[in-house]
Amino acid sequence: MQEILLIGFYQPDEPLTRFLEAAQQEFNLPVRYLQEFAPLGTGGGLYHFRDQILAGGPEAFFVLNADVCSDFPLSAMLDAYRHQPHPFLLLGTTANRTQSLNYGCIVENPQTHEVLHYVEKPSTFVSDIINCGIYLFSPEALKPLRDVFQRNQQDGQLCLPLGEDSSGLWPGAGTIRLEQDVFSALAGQGQIYVHLTDGIWSQIKSAGSALYASRLYLGQYQLTHPERLAKHTPGGPRIRGNVYIHPTAKVAPSAVLGPNVSIGEGVTVGEGVRLRESIVLHGATLQEHTCVLHTIVGWGSTVGRWARVEGTPNDPNPNDPRAHMDSESLFKDGKLLPAITILGCRVRIPAEVLILNSIVLPHKELSRSFTNQIIL
Repeated sequence: MQEILLIGFYQPDEPLTRFLEAAQQEFNLPVRYLQEFAPLGTGGGLYHFRDQILAGGPEAFFVLNADVCSDFPLSAMLDAYRHQPHPFLLLGTTANRTQSLNYGCIVENPQTHEVLHYVEKPSTFVSDIINCGIYLFSPEALKPLRDVFQRNQQDGQLCLPLGEDSSGLWPGAGTIRLEQDVFSALAGQGQIYVHLTDGIWSQIKSAGSALYASRLYLGQYQLTHPERLAKHTPGGPRIRGNVYIHPTAKVAPSAVLGPNVSIGEGVTVGEGVRLRESIVLHGATLQEHTCVLHTIVGWGSTVGRWARVEGTPNDPNPNDPRAHMDSESLFKDGKLLPAITILGCRVRIPAEVLILNSIVLPHKELSRSFTNQIIL
């Protein structure tokens, strides 16, 4: 791997700059952010920045959506590509019949793994193989994107009022949807293939799915990097299951952590704290005897003594190995659905209160208990 490019339309800010600098130091690779002039869809940015992507003459390049978690079997995908080079190689996994309708569905040739048919979020069952949003493209893959761009430009000019100048570029021509404009159109033409994985994978479309993704990664660490996980040691906190503790965090010996807990940089966990199925981001403080369950605690937040902060999990069916997270709405019939609790950055929770199934926006200082509310 020679370079990492991040493509998006968000204005770069100081946290992003710090992240890029830290990533370059950690991986010893150039890491750059390329800002789109407008939201260009899942493929428009690739075409817009094609010259920078192809600089240096790469053999191929990976395209990873930012809102997925996975063990990212990139080496296996590269081996499959080199064994049978094609413009597009998609990573696929399986889902149950009901949930497959929420994803891009792939019909493959089981012998050659060619993608014969592709439908994005079909209304009826098509296939139990779904698109993971992780791809390996050859430089030739940019040619179909060029064709889509040119077609969009022609269609835009046809829509112009009579007599209006059509010599310039139509602003919407750069918007390209990989799934609908490219994959669906080229399926069955010998250009798109799928590499199936049985490893971990999940979309991250909500805060609840972030907790589930954390659980998947902690479980993966148990298999591949057990040294990253905390162990129960004499004089240390009690560890149950998979727990990650940043080296700079301060955790009291009487705290009980786990399963599935991630504690970030500079966090303070007081005496008697119970922490389970939660993420505590850097600089947060959990004071003595707090109980935090199914919650994301934001940067620099404080939970007071004897407070209880709890959410409701929305995990996939544990009895179905092909089940995935449902990206459901926060509301139903005008009511907030029970879900995990989220504390934004620098939230202050007072002592001896209950925060249940609630979302607390940043910089709020609460004075009482809340249940099933969004606190603005």
